[in-house]
Amino acid sequence: MIDPLHQFMITPLIHLNLGGYDVSFTNSSLFMVLATLSSIVLMAAASRRPQLVPSRLQFIGESLQRFIGQMITDNVGKEGLPYLPYVMSLFLFILMGNFLGMIPYGFTFTSHIIVTFVLALIVFISVTILGFIKHGSHFLRLFCPQGTPIYIMPLLVPVEIMSYFTRPVSLSVRLFANMMAGHAMLKIFAGFVIILAGTNLFPVAALPFVVNLAVVGFEFLVAFLQAYVFTVLTCIYLNDAIHLH
Repeated sequence: MIDPLHQFMITPLIHLNLGGYDVSFTNSSLFMVLATLSSIVLMAAASRRPQLVPSRLQFIGESLQRFIGQMITDNVGKEGLPYLPYVMSLFLFILMGNFLGMIPYGFTFTSHIIVTFVLALIVFISVTILGFIKHGSHFLRLFCPQGTPIYIMPLLVPVEIMSYFTRPVSLSVRLFANMMAGHAMLKIFAGFVIILAGTNLFPVAALPFVVNLAVVGFEFLVAFLQAYVFTVLTCIYLNDAIHLH
């Protein structure tokens, strides 16, 4: 029996125990390290020997920087450009994690809610701190826009507070659910191919095989789009912290 969820199991690679807590180095940890190193190596190689006529790596690095810079400018304005390194690091980490998970026998750490929730929580906390640094207690005006009629405030303020504190949940679930569902679908169709190939219905196995190829291409698109959506929403939250309403 082929279990489509077996690919999401976390396996300890190096067993470690610290103060009674299991802090083992797992396959998830390994691919997080690989995603980080891949991002660093890519950008370091792209900026190693800058030329007027860029090489392929330099072109990729410059394109990524322009892409993220334009995203920040569109959603935050020029005031958001100082946070380009933060937003770009977040984008590359998620993108590399998604792409590394597409490698056969790879592990997609973004398919775990605990990982995506921590990433979303980092964004939420950092943006909230930035809001208070920029505006002080006036940042609380985010929950009550200027000009709001007094009789609407008892309804509006609780809704705005609830909406604000559910940001980490919506941000993390979107990424986790899409990556997990897509990889589970890939495994299910691959299972159909294996099962049918071992029977007298071998020619029929071509159908799920073709579907699986299409799903693989779609998954690469989803891997990019989910990194993009996570980063765009981060920029929108950053805009709220800088400009309020």
